[in-house]
Amino acid sequence: MDLQEPGRLGVPPPTRKRATRQRHAGRLAGMEGSDEELMQRYSAGEPGAFDTLYARHRTALYRYLLRQSRDAAVTDDLFQETWSRVISSRERYQPTARFRTYLFHLAHNCFIDHYRRRKARPEVGAEPGLEERIAADEGSDPAQRVEAAVMRRRYLRALESLPAEQRDTFLLYEEAGLSLDDIGGVMGVAAETAKSRLRYAVAKLKKALASGAGKAPLYLVEQPE
Repeated sequence: MDLQEPGRLGVPPPTRKRATRQRHAGRLAGMEGSDEELMQRYSAGEPGAFDTLYARHRTALYRYLLRQSRDAAVTDDLFQETWSRVISSRERYQPTARFRTYLFHLAHNCFIDHYRRRKARPEVGAEPGLEERIAADEGSDPAQRVEAAVMRRRYLRALESLPAEQRDTFLLYEEAGLSLDDIGGVMGVAAETAKSRLRYAVAKLKKALASGAGKAPLYLVEQPE
């Protein structure tokens, strides 16, 4: 599972080789129609349309669920459950919102349902090596990889310390790439509420990272407008 899709606030940029692959994939995806068109084509019986949707969104979806659950086994289950819900609801799908918003709405609900049943999330560091797994393809320089792993570990611990609603809002913005309006729709709140939660989350993460490093953090360098 490739976990290096770059985010908008908290993830370092990809390597040159990876960026080239991503630009090439983006050009190919752009030739195949919008997400909404692909979902409608899949609903009409074109299985290849689903393959394209899956390829476009699998990385961001997996990262979102992994950062939420901090448990690889749970993430795998929720990832499969989310796509299963996409498949099972294909005949009822209506393009009233972006497919990406629809997908992450399903993922959000899967996560909430799962932890309502369990009534708890794993503690910080519950899965050894999780941060290293997220940072696995950071680069070939050992020193750079160590530095990146340390920064990611601090970032993930700071993320874990956020209140659940702020963390979820941040991840929907950062990992899922949703707008504030879309986040509000997913979480059932007004866009202004989502904006407020995001600002609080970013401010707390920047403070936590800065206090740990003694200098300006490498992540979270911009506030949402």
